[in-house]
Amino acid sequence: MSGQLTPDQALTQLVRGNERFVAGWPDHPNQSARRRREVSDSGQQPFAIILACADSRVPPEIIFDHGLGDLFVIRVAGNVLDDIILGTIEYAVEHMHTPLVMVLGHDKCGAVTAAVEHIGINNHVQAVVDALQPALLLAEGQQGDRVSTAVDANVRYAVKKLQASEPVLLGACAAGQLRIVGARYNLDTGEVKIMA
Repeated sequence: MSGQLTPDQALTQLVRGNERFVAGWPDHPNQSARRRREVSDSGQQPFAIILACADSRVPPEIIFDHGLGDLFVIRVAGNVLDDIILGTIEYAVEHMHTPLVMVLGHDKCGAVTAAVEHIGINNHVQAVVDALQPALLLAEGQQGDRVSTAVDANVRYAVKKLQASEPVLLGACAAGQLRIVGARYNLDTGEVKIMA
């Protein structure tokens, strides 16, 4: 599917799928045994890459109402970006020609909350909290709830890092083959809002 869509068309597909989910009328496309065989035989061509939080309340395939082979989903606490995740995104852009990357934050993110509230951690979760520090610096002094502003700052930080990543992502964006956007999921309504 990705070879057939422009970046803007791919974003429209996500928005329409989310609208169906919010309305309570999902189509559940591409979830059949036939589709399973199809993607097994012909490979994957996802039309969107989603960098999302690992939070169990935010499953991209469900909230965007898509199925097998449609979305290339990377889930990690706090939707943090590191070199492994960046390499994974580059792979999908370069080898599968996926035209859209979305960094998806969400309300009440536990990882962001831990980072904002400086919760004492003495295990590997500290690595996630440390990875969120650049976003927290961007959120300092902003009006509103500290966790909420940090969630948005974290999304914007990741989007900017992706947009500037050379040579693959920067080159694909410059050629008009790729769009990188930030978005936020509302746990109460199910709505995904694209961030300006």
